[in-house]
Amino acid sequence: MRVLSALILSTALALPLAAPVLAEDAMTRTISVTGTGTVEAAPDMATLMIGVTTQGATAAEALAANSKATDAVIARLAASGIEARDMQTSNLSINPNWTGYDSSTPTISGYVASNMLTVRVRALETTGAVLDASVADGANTLNGLTFGLADPEPAYNEARKEAVADARAKAELLATAAGVKLGQLLTISDAGAMTDPAPMYREAAASSPVPVVGGELGLVANVAVTWEIAE
Repeated sequence: MRVLSALILSTALALPLAAPVLAEDAMTRTISVTGTGTVEAAPDMATLMIGVTTQGATAAEALAANSKATDAVIARLAASGIEARDMQTSNLSINPNWTGYDSSTPTISGYVASNMLTVRVRALETTGAVLDASVADGANTLNGLTFGLADPEPAYNEARKEAVADARAKAELLATAAGVKLGQLLTISDAGAMTDPAPMYREAAASSPVPVVGGELGLVANVAVTWEIAE
């Protein structure tokens, strides 16, 4: 009986000592890298942020004047080939025009109404003409002009392929430097995509139409990849 008890105790004490060795043997050695791919593409559309700002003695007068001018701008944009789906009101505001801030009793000397429109120009070559047309009919605010692609996914997919190739090249370099070889691919994840803005050129002097150059867009994709280190 004492011999059996001693054998059970010896076995119980030996089991915990074996567990770390098994865990260490099962640990997978890996190489993890990130890859980046960039594809250059010419934009095929532009987005304008244009607006109308008007003043009036009362809020109603400022809004009425603004509505009249905005309607004229929208009509001219439509005549220039901009579809209704490509025009959207992005901000509408009416604010008092305060004067006498240097005194203890500032007063309202009128009101300012502002209506901002986001306009997509799908025929990129008409961007300058569209700007001219909107300004001629009352638009007096330009808050931004950006270029983009109507369907950026094909370009992003090419950038993702380049990102994967870049990740493999980095992993192979690291493996060679470490004196090991890459094994099977364990994980791969899309780490995000973005578009670098295209440069915009616009002359300060007035001309017709306004000269606008779209340049090229840089579409950037990133991936995170992990490989097993081969034995």
